[in-house]
Amino acid sequence: MHRLALAALLLIAAVIPCFAADPPILISIKDHQFVPSDVPAPAGVKVELIIKNEQTVNAEFESTVLHREKIVTGGGQISVFVGPLDPGTYEFFDDFNRATTGRLVVK
Repeated sequence: MHRLALAALLLIAAVIPCFAADPPILISIKDHQFVPSDVPAPAGVKVELIIKNEQTVNAEFESTVLHREKIVTGGGQISVFVGPLDPGTYEFFDDFNRATTGRLVVK
């Protein structure tokens, strides 16, 4: 019985960190700009980016270095998970309007 209880405790200890994630990072797209354009993020952990398109036209969140590409409909939002990442700067852009750029700044 003790072994079963120990196994259950070990399983619970392994699962709890999965639910203790950092809060999502919010990014808006307004007037063909990412807001904020420099987005701070913690190093060494998986993070969720919530990208909200506050425009009426579609946008596409894309990052070559992060290997992500996802359409954000006008007025819609998406969720993108990245990481864990090393400290550094990771560029992203709107593939439908290449002048719209931003950076994930990981520290």
